[in-house]
Amino acid sequence: MLLIAQNHLQLIVEVGVMLFVSLVFCLNLIPLSLSIVTFLSLFLMGGLTLLFGADIALLVLFSSQAEFTHPFGPIALLGTVTALASLKVMSESGVDIRPLRRFVILFLGGITVFGGLMHRSFLLLWLLGLFLGYLMISKSFREKSVFTLKRVMMFVGAAGVGFVFLEVLARVTGMTIFSPLLRIGRIEQYSLSSIKMVLNNIQLIGHNAQASYWGADGIAFAEGYISLPMQLILLFGLPFPVFFGVLVNQKDTIDYMLPGIFGWGFDFGILGLIGLMVFVLGTILIGFKVLKMYRQKREKNNKKYLGREVLLTGALAAFCSQALIGLFIFNRSINGMALLTFIFLGTLILANVVSLKTRS
Repeated sequence: MLLIAQNHLQLIVEVGVMLFVSLVFCLNLIPLSLSIVTFLSLFLMGGLTLLFGADIALLVLFSSQAEFTHPFGPIALLGTVTALASLKVMSESGVDIRPLRRFVILFLGGITVFGGLMHRSFLLLWLLGLFLGYLMISKSFREKSVFTLKRVMMFVGAAGVGFVFLEVLARVTGMTIFSPLLRIGRIEQYSLSSIKMVLNNIQLIGHNAQASYWGADGIAFAEGYISLPMQLILLFGLPFPVFFGVLVNQKDTIDYMLPGIFGWGFDFGILGLIGLMVFVLGTILIGFKVLKMYRQKREKNNKKYLGREVLLTGALAAFCSQALIGLFIFNRSINGMALLTFIFLGTLILANVVSLKTRS
């Protein structure tokens, strides 16, 4: 009975531990060569391009969508940055990468267009993740930064054109879901009031019960504002409070467009928020430390860890991007199924520590 989670936070921690142990075994038992990792990353990019494209088709044809970009956007980043890092390693080794580069560019363009049309939050996560990925790849190979003032200005200009295009598309088609201005208005309308409510009711552990959706029937801690996928909770019959979409449809006390630090702090309290920040910062620091060790081994002509190096590069870029967007812009980017993705990326990074020690 001690292993059965009693609330949402315990479930999150237990799932994280199980994922960590599973990934440690996978990294040590599966021979992740550079070719295998490259193939898997391309397969992942191609599959998510089709998935995001199908989601947009459903939106246009039937006005319904599954919104795959929230849970699978960071996974798309993982595959893309991993593929780009693999191409760089191959190029340094004298391999002709032109055929593979065409596929990477094709999938990258497809994910950008389809995912960007579906959600602006995905576009922010995507562009930030690619930016971080390029910086990490450049640093790993001791190159000058690919970002010059001219390229930055071109990027800003392209972003502005994309903003205008989406707004025009929304007005011409009457599909307000494409409108960036609508999203900005909703952030102003709902998130500001939610922030005020959180700051007035957050406690060291949990929150003021009177501010909760559940009121006197709630426990004022880990009530499901931040949770793993609802289907996972129902599958195991866990007696946790679940919202069934109330947060999105009725604009409850914690709006889904609120920055994640407020949602996490309200549900788990100040100590819970501190624990989250320790996990995020610790994972990032450990990840970069291990990545540096992988780079040193590669520079000594040790090719044993090339697959792990490019995979870790992709995982770090995706984790950092999701953490920044989820914690400081959109709560939804690290909640529900997206939270499971976040935990997976974090444990994938941490699992490299055990792998490196056992195989050195």
